Amino acid sequence: MTNSTHDLHDKRLADAWATLQAHADHGLPLDPDPSRIAFADPEFLLRRETRGVRMQLELMKPDIEQRAHGIENTIVVFGSARFRSEEEAAALIAEADKAGDTAAAERWRRLARSSHYYEKARTFGKLVARHSENKEPQDKLFICTGGGPGIMQAANRGAHEAGGLSVGLAIALPMEEAANPYVTPALSFKFHYFAIRKMHFMMRAKALVAFPGGFGTLDELFEVITLVQTRKSKPVPIVLFGSDYWKRLIDFDFLVDEGVISPGDVKLFEYVDAPEDAWDAIKRFYKL
Repeated sequence: MTNSTHDLHDKRLADAWATLQAHADHGLPLDPDPSRIAFADPEFLLRRETRGVRMQLELMKPDIEQRAHGIENTIVVFGSARFRSEEEAAALIAEADKAGDTAAAERWRRLARSSHYYEKARTFGKLVARHSENKEPQDKLFICTGGGPGIMQAANRGAHEAGGLSVGLAIALPMEEAANPYVTPALSFKFHYFAIRKMHFMMRAKALVAFPGGFGTLDELFEVITLVQTRKSKPVPIVLFGSDYWKRLIDFDFLVDEGVISPGDVKLFEYVDAPEDAWDAIKRFYKL
């Protein structure tokens, strides 16, 4: 009779990563092989029939990692990926001028008019991070963005400069860019499925701040407004940053006049023009 002892907390199943590592160590190619363990078989995991499993994994992985880092409450910041900081915009204009590319120079001059939004998103990120600096874990708020450039980078940058953690939920696209360098590395996630990414934006969101942007920003904004309007999500502050931009872009009063939304629906959001006002709107809502 052997005298071996066992730890109650020992894992009962072999580590999946160890299996994958063993394949690599032995130089085994990762091509179709019916005898390979299912979770170590990329070809199998990428089949149409396993889409449900992949979606479940995309939901699970960021959730586990965020919980491990104490990320329970986020402020989601959306906005154009095309806006640049004032310094970077000036450099891009100068570069295009030097190259004689008038079309590119004009494009960057047009976008440079909105560089102030980058700086304001950066300031907003700092305000959120500084608020949470000395709070208890359950009371902390964290910036969460789509992880890309532009307004997303600015908000992550502000949080980073204030010494805070921030989350990036990037999406794999053909014109793919790496996550911006200011997302906390352990909280930088990439998704294949837009639907699962949207769920993660809302799972922890305690507020949405939408800076000027294009299709992606509008998509996320109306997703949140619809969830709140239909009571599929609890009310959260929805802040439209840049009143001139949003009022010119969308005539919500027209929608009321046409009867397609209710008069009370326009109270689901508010306009602001300063980072401090955006933060004040969130503080009022939660009595912080």
